[in-house]
This record gives sequence, C-alpha cells and structure tokens, in this order.
Amino acid sequence: MPAIADLRFPFELKKDQTEAAEAWLQNGCRGSVIFSTGTGKTEIAFECAKRAAEKSGAGRFTVLFLVPRIVLIDQNVKRLLSYGIDESAIGVYYGERKDVREITISTYQSAINNFNLLRQADMVVLDEVHLVSETAVEFDRIFDIIVEDPKKAILGLTATIDERDPRYRTILVVAPPVKRYMIKDAVSDGRLARPVVKEVEVSFTDEEQKIYDEASGAIKDISRKLQVYDPARMTKVLTRGGARASMAKQWFAMVRKRKELLSSTKQKLYAAVDIVKQHPKERIMIFSETIDSIQQLRDMLESSGIPARTIHNGVPRYEREEILESWGKGYFPLLSVHTLEIGYDVPLVGIAIIIASAANANRVAQRIGRVVRKAEGKDHALVYVVHVRDTKDKNIVKMVNAAIEKSSEDAGPRTKAKRPAHGQKTIL
Repeated sequence: MPAIADLRFPFELKKDQTEAAEAWLQNGCRGSVIFSTGTGKTEIAFECAKRAAEKSGAGRFTVLFLVPRIVLIDQNVKRLLSYGIDESAIGVYYGERKDVREITISTYQSAINNFNLLRQADMVVLDEVHLVSETAVEFDRIFDIIVEDPKKAILGLTATIDERDPRYRTILVVAPPVKRYMIKDAVSDGRLARPVVKEVEVSFTDEEQKIYDEASGAIKDISRKLQVYDPARMTKVLTRGGARASMAKQWFAMVRKRKELLSSTKQKLYAAVDIVKQHPKERIMIFSETIDSIQQLRDMLESSGIPARTIHNGVPRYEREEILESWGKGYFPLLSVHTLEIGYDVPLVGIAIIIASAANANRVAQRIGRVVRKAEGKDHALVYVVHVRDTKDKNIVKMVNAAIEKSSEDAGPRTKAKRPAHGQKTIL
C-alpha cells in the first residue's frame, strides 16, 4: 500500500475540507484550493494525496510537497508523523539534506535546482502557490516541468489569489480554483473569530510631508515621461538598459523612499506604542514592511518599559523558535516583517497592528489570518490599521476590509481553465 494510505487524522475533517478534496478529485486531481489562513489547507492537501493514491490503485504513490521556506519543512514532517505516517516514508530535500522518499518535503528553490524531483513525483503539492507567479520567472519553470506528464496530480494551496491579475495566468491554467473558502465564509460558519477593524489615522510631520510630496512628484513625473505606471512594466524598462532604464532606476528609488517613509513615520510608531499600552499582558502581532521600522518601534516600546521582540528573515532559525516559545511569557508585542505571514504555527493571538502593508492582497489576508484562528472563549479579533491621512496609505484600509468582506460567491468565476496539452509551454 502507498505510504500516504496510512494517513489517520485524530479528528474529523470539516465539511468544507472534505468538499475541497472531493472537488479536486472530480477535476481530475488538478486544481487549487483557496482557503483562508487557519482553516486547514495542509490537512486538505494530505487528504487529497491519500485519495489520489487510492484512485491510482498503485502500490507506491510518490508525493512531493513544495513549501516556500525551510522552517515549513519540519512543520509538515511533524504533522505527517502525528497523522500516522511512518518516519521511514518521509524524506526532506534541501541544502545538505537530500533524502527522497515516497513522501518528500522540499522547497521551491530546491525543486528548480533539481527538476527530477518534479518529474519523478506522482503528485506535486504547491504550498502558497501564489508565490509561483509570472513575475517569478525562475519558479515559473516549475509549471513547465509538471505539465509534461498529463497524469501527474497537481494541487495548489493559497489563502487568496487575484484571478484578474495577469501574473497568475499560468497558475489558473495549470491548477484552476476548485474550491474557495474565504475569511467571511469561515467567520459565518464559526470556523474563525470575527475580525474587528479599527482605523487609526495619523499625520506626517512637516518635514515628512515634504519628503513624501517630493517622492510622489518624482514618481508621477517619471511615469508620465516613460508612459509606464506599474512595477512589472517598469521592471522591463529597467532590464533593457539605456537612458530609459536610468529613469526606471530612479522611479524604483523613489518608490522605495516613499515606502520606507510610510513604514517608519514617527506618528505611526507613537500610535502603535499607545495601542500596545491599551492591551497589557496580551499577545500582539505588529506588521510592517521594513526592518528599520520595527527596530525603531521595538526601541520605543522598550523605552516605555514594554519588552518586545522582532522577527524577520535575518533572524537565525534557532532564535526564531526561541522568540516564539517565549512569546506571552517574557514579552507580549512581537514585531514582524513578512516572516510570520506564511505557514508558521504561532501561539494563540487575537490582536494585530498593521503599520505598513504592501499592495498585496495575499499578504493582507495572511496577516489577518494570523489573529482570527478560533479558540475557546475567543469570538473576535482586533485588527488595528495605522495609516497616514491623505496618502496612498489609505489603500491598506480598503484592502483589509476587502479581504474580510470577500466571500466564496464574489471571489471570482468558477470556470474551468483549459488545460495545456502535453508538452505545451504554460507561459502565456
């Protein structure tokens, strides 16, 4: 029997989870499951793998589970072991560890360095599939490989994906959405706590306002001269070289300058400190876009006698584990730049403070998902959105509300995308 056939959950899957597995199976074992953070996408993936193995009727069924970060490898291994899978059937493939088994957990980076991993698997699970977009050209090669075999099972997992965005065309062709379960649906079903959004509006200092206006003016001026207004097209201009590339480089420098300003404006940091003071002895997650801004905020909190920790990609793995272990014991505010948005199993938390956020719907959904996980006695979660009035910061509030209000019914059409023929390139 295939190793995945030994899968036994110590609980009963929810109705939405079993419906997702059934929908994927009915779509020929290809498609994406778009489920809110905290609603059990990983368990859906394991269930899909088990059902695909049963359907194949083979005595051996190899599964490759791709994740974006190394820390998620251990999390998935631990879950598989807790669900009855024998340790001898589980392999990990990354860095110096290259152990391929019947069920192998690896990273996207490792897969693009060894396409045989993809070719030899009977099923490929793409965790956080939105990361493998058209703009990530290197990762996009993964799709070219996995569609070589029309019988290969393909499952994408993500919390949200903008189906109108051309960056995701290949994903929508190779692994079209088969089941959606958004934050609003899960809250209505009692699966997640109800997010309560609290806007906190602040102002720039005169000096900050001047810097913001100058950067915004430069961005508009360069866009007008080049007749290019979005980052993707501006990147193409940059790669072509010449005088236009020099202007594109300046455009990105101004965008970065404005982003850093919106992340670390003093009034935002003061507002965040005040919010933390309103919730003593409660775990709080604070999200920003730059390491500098969270380090400034940590210093301000500690100057006020409030211990705080920061976590980002530059923090060593062993230290991250220690930080999470001591959260809610030695300190309560945890400041993050992206690191905790994807996949991490974090302790129970019901308060988030967003002091800066990129124009990325999936990132917003991930941040909200960190605090809406249901627990006994927890029926709501607080999401503070700190923004600068009369700036592009206002988009953060709109995106947070949109993520919360979007349901399965208005998340996009359920049309079945045409599957590329065997050997056909999927870059459209």
